[in-house]
Amino acid sequence: MAVSRFLGIAAASGRVGCVYVIHGRLRDWQISGTASRSPEDAAMHAQRWITRLEPEAVVTEKITKTSHKGEKTRAIIAAMADTAAQFHVYDISVARVQSYRNKYEEAAALAELYPEIKDWLPPERRFYDNEPRNTVLFEALALVHKVLDDPTTAIAASMG
Repeated sequence: MAVSRFLGIAAASGRVGCVYVIHGRLRDWQISGTASRSPEDAAMHAQRWITRLEPEAVVTEKITKTSHKGEKTRAIIAAMADTAAQFHVYDISVARVQSYRNKYEEAAALAELYPEIKDWLPPERRFYDNEPRNTVLFEALALVHKVLDDPTTAIAASMG
């Protein structure tokens, strides 16, 4: 069975972002501050997104020992992945690999591939600025994009 509807979900401190990709085209995206409050809130938002968008696969970040994510963010990611598994969709966890010098270069490259989200490009931050809110959207998009590069392997890995 070919999978064509992907929901990518990423979490960062104080925000959760999701992107919805159908047949390789970005169709929808959202940022939620409420989803980042607790694992329970994250699970509730993931459930809403899955119910409303009806993806065939949910893509989240695979948390490794070298991840820079905090404990709360790790728990939020785990809660969203667990929710996906309960909905009988493919639950695909992808290691977050930085292929660019920084996340702003990655976001610019993704915006070239998915021009629908170009207006959401985060400005590159100065060292004393907080990270822009929109970066979480591009993290979610990067996860889905990685799966789209090799969907058969990613889906097979999600099946065990």
